[in-house]
Amino acid sequence: MRALASYTIFISAINRLVGQVFSWLSLGIVLVCFTVVVERYLFSTSQIWMQDLYVWLSGAMFMALSAYALMRDEHVRVDIFYRRVSNRQKAWHDLFGVLTCLLPFCLLVWTYALPYVQRAWRLHEGSPNTGGMPGFYILKTFILVFVVLTALQGLAMLCRSILTLAGRDTLLPAHLRYQTHDHAHQEAA
Repeated sequence: MRALASYTIFISAINRLVGQVFSWLSLGIVLVCFTVVVERYLFSTSQIWMQDLYVWLSGAMFMALSAYALMRDEHVRVDIFYRRVSNRQKAWHDLFGVLTCLLPFCLLVWTYALPYVQRAWRLHEGSPNTGGMPGFYILKTFILVFVVLTALQGLAMLCRSILTLAGRDTLLPAHLRYQTHDHAHQEAA
């Protein structure tokens, strides 16, 4: 059980670090987008590579932060049911969801994305826009980053569920345990 707890803590720490680093891309996106708008409307000019840049930064940020959002239980779900159930019921929901939806989804995306990304690297694919940024293959690689980080976080959720169902969730730090609705509401206040 300690190994499951250690794995959950380790993977969650990785996704927390990735989340904290890649969330700064939002500032870069705003600055680049602002620059593009100022160039276009004040100076009547535009640079395609800058337009590519903020779109690519958005894509990279979204894909890198997906597992971080999953770790923080911030993905969209039918929360009207989930938030009011006991921690054991949450654990059963997550166990079922990870095994039947999340991990098969990750496997499917990996299976179809890998040849797509490999081809992009082989061709050193650049922007489809004339005058756009080189290195489109790097952005496509974030699809695989998304899959790996999300699958690892899904396995961490699976471990958390097992620990909760076994009554050993105290091996996890408080921020990684299931939160009851009342407790989460009190923290928000």
